[in-house]
Amino acid sequence: MDEKKIPEDQPSYMKPKKNRTPVFIVISFLLLAAVVFFYYQNQQLEEEKKQQFQEILLTQAKLDSIGDELDIRIQTIKELGGEVDTLEALKVQLEADKKQLLVDAQYQRGRIEKLNNKVDGYKELLIIKDEEIEQLRVLNEQLSEENTTLKVEKNQLNQTVQELEENKKELATKVAYASRLQIEGMQINAINDSGKERDGGAYRNRHIAQLKIQFTVVENEIAPIEGKELLLRVIAPDGNVLFDVTRGSGSFTFENRELFYTAKQEILYDKNSQKVTFLYDKGNDYSVGQHKVEVYTDDYLMGKGSFMVK
Repeated sequence: MDEKKIPEDQPSYMKPKKNRTPVFIVISFLLLAAVVFFYYQNQQLEEEKKQQFQEILLTQAKLDSIGDELDIRIQTIKELGGEVDTLEALKVQLEADKKQLLVDAQYQRGRIEKLNNKVDGYKELLIIKDEEIEQLRVLNEQLSEENTTLKVEKNQLNQTVQELEENKKELATKVAYASRLQIEGMQINAINDSGKERDGGAYRNRHIAQLKIQFTVVENEIAPIEGKELLLRVIAPDGNVLFDVTRGSGSFTFENRELFYTAKQEILYDKNSQKVTFLYDKGNDYSVGQHKVEVYTDDYLMGKGSFMVK
């Protein structure tokens, strides 16, 4: 069967129309795909912005935390006597980084990663500083123990020195006491106007023109060789000391008290025993009763005796 041919000279409106539906479908699909792509890309950008903002906040929080930790380390190392110049310089840099992070709201991811790397570096430095702090603490504990030991040793040394000083003073006191001179064999005689001497220890006033008081200064190897001033006190029965300035009487201090002496005499003591004689002329009658006689030198009592006036 033969195919029918359309005449070429047939009008265009009489020609059959082409089917364009597939083209529209393709174009619509492409437009829809473009919309979906741009929407997805926009969403991804928004997510990236949110994520970037979260990273900024997280980094800011990390920097704040590191700053607080640095403050603690700086204070601790200062208290332990360590050097904090490096940490203080680091704190200045950290504060500058924080300001830069706040100023730049669109902080680049690479910069954030760099800061995160810095944060990691800060953390490593904090770990190192923690080790340094621990070493400083150990050193301070050792120094504290050594200081305590030194204080104990110093106290012990001071106590020993004090004991030595006390022993020295005690020894000096004992030596001073042992070097005191003593007298023995005191004999008190009466000499009348004619020069006759009586002994026995009991005399009448008419027999006493002068008193002869004689004694021996005892040998003492510890006592130094030096001049000694011997002070003689003659004490009447009423307790008063026979005192006459014209006859050489005076006063001295004994046990923080002022005492009067009747007469004095100087001798050169050479560690050997020697006899000493006092001659005392009262010039008038003695009181009846017992009279005491005492001999002093260097503010201590050397010895004593007595006689009676009838």
